[in-house]
Amino acid sequence: MGITSMVVRQKEFKTRFRGFDVREVDGFLEEVAVQMESMDRTIENLTEEKRRLDLENQGYRKRENAMKNAMIQSQNVLDQMKDNAKKSAQVTIANAQVEAEKILNRAHKRLSQLHSDIMELKRQRIQLEMQVSAVIESHAKLLEMSKKENKAADETDATLKFINRA
Repeated sequence: MGITSMVVRQKEFKTRFRGFDVREVDGFLEEVAVQMESMDRTIENLTEEKRRLDLENQGYRKRENAMKNAMIQSQNVLDQMKDNAKKSAQVTIANAQVEAEKILNRAHKRLSQLHSDIMELKRQRIQLEMQVSAVIESHAKLLEMSKKENKAADETDATLKFINRA
């Protein structure tokens, strides 16, 4: 039988000529003592189990806090990596834009140089055409003069032949 405070309060001992039955009282007290010892051991065991569970819980909380800190640090590192990647991308884009500007400027300069070269070649062609035309014209005049001289010489030869025949 489990002893509770209610059982102890309601327990009635038989009375004898000189009072309660000593054996019955002693038996009950022994039973109470045994139950109390058992309860004390149970309380002690439960107290020890509670202490162990509290320590275990404390360890879990420390691990949880360490995990939270690790996650926060990981997030911070990730955020920093994202920021660095963005900055690196911006620098790369800026460098590419500068390089594109340089290439475009060189292309414009080359185009301008090519236009200048084309204009110079056109000028030289016109000058060469004029010189060739002048040479052709001069040769044509020389040819014309040579024809006239040849004609005059032929006429002179013909006259001489005529004179010689006569």
